[in-house]
Amino acid sequence: MHFPYEWQIGWRYTRAGKRASRNGFISFISMISMSGIALGVAALIVVLSVMNGFQKEVRDRMLSVLSHIEIMAPGALPDWQRTAAEAMRSQEVIGAAPYVAAQAMLTREDKVRGVLLRGVDPAQEPKVSDLGKQFRAGALDDLRPGESSIALGNELASALGVQVGDKIMLATARGGAISAAGALPQLRQFTVVGIFSAGHFQFDSSIALVNLQDAEALFQLSGPTGVRLKLADMQRAPDVANQLAGTLTGELYVRDWSQQNRQWFAAVQSQKRMMFVILTLIIAVAAFNLVSTLVMTVTDKQADIAILRTMGAQPGSVMKIFIVQGVLIGFIGTLLGVAGGALIAFNIDVIVPFIERLLHVHFLPRDIYFISELPSDPSLHDIATIGLTSFGLSTLATLYPSWRAARVNPAEALRYE
Repeated sequence: MHFPYEWQIGWRYTRAGKRASRNGFISFISMISMSGIALGVAALIVVLSVMNGFQKEVRDRMLSVLSHIEIMAPGALPDWQRTAAEAMRSQEVIGAAPYVAAQAMLTREDKVRGVLLRGVDPAQEPKVSDLGKQFRAGALDDLRPGESSIALGNELASALGVQVGDKIMLATARGGAISAAGALPQLRQFTVVGIFSAGHFQFDSSIALVNLQDAEALFQLSGPTGVRLKLADMQRAPDVANQLAGTLTGELYVRDWSQQNRQWFAAVQSQKRMMFVILTLIIAVAAFNLVSTLVMTVTDKQADIAILRTMGAQPGSVMKIFIVQGVLIGFIGTLLGVAGGALIAFNIDVIVPFIERLLHVHFLPRDIYFISELPSDPSLHDIATIGLTSFGLSTLATLYPSWRAARVNPAEALRYE
């Protein structure tokens, strides 16, 4: 295939060695620029993939306790079965279960902890969450109606100093006697029948489970306060929630999992954007190195430029030669960075354990962090964005040196040749 001479000369300058250049140092600088771009791109891909991995890991652990969508009423749902049946008409919904949620306080001796008390139906709960699989002691089915049984998160149980079989006191603001001083809290003794671990400190330290019927009796409700839904694709939760809000019967409030943790997800997205900007500066530094490389090449090739001009080459053609050289350096560097970064990101579960064994260290100790392995979730969108950003910066870096090459005066360049 025949390429224009500008492409051929630009490619020759890119791979020029000492024989093709008066100064072999220029070729070394070109390699440094290419390597800098590759390292910057690879670092950005790996860091964003790890951040995606942590976000996915925490989100999945949240959703093992939370539901994809919650449908709530101001008081008790008048007919939760009808609400669940209406929600199940959507092809996106694959499970529904009733629940009661209210604030309460647990006490044992001199220890007091505020908790989110959740009443669940052990037969229905597995349809919407994985709580039943996360019990370290006891089981979800041990929450039998009428037995005043309760299950605690492992951090909450540790804070209260209780184990399976121990008794604790539960206090609620509703249902207590009225005195001259006002409403008194209702006190009731419960037996710990299970301890679960969702792998998320917020939930493991603040959630307690009781049987749905016990919760309804405790808070004097005629039914559950809401229905939890599970979707086939949790990413579709916001859209499905909006659809259900317009189709369900009654005055109901519908919210999805992203609304329940809006601040956390917003903070993660902000951190990800800032990390992208900060690490893009590494690529920008490599692009500036590319500017210096091309300026040195233009200075070294002034005689060649003058000869081309005397042979009839236009300034625009000279400019194209050095644009091609810079674009090729940027493209090869970006390609190497994308390949290397993707290789590390997709195999970080193998690379990190190998480094830990080699150096006899553990980056995420299990006794300190809830996530003891470095997660990675490479995103093709992120990789494409990083590659295009790198290539764009490299292309911009070629404009000034190429413009300078086009302004070389042939007579001045050949005066001392």
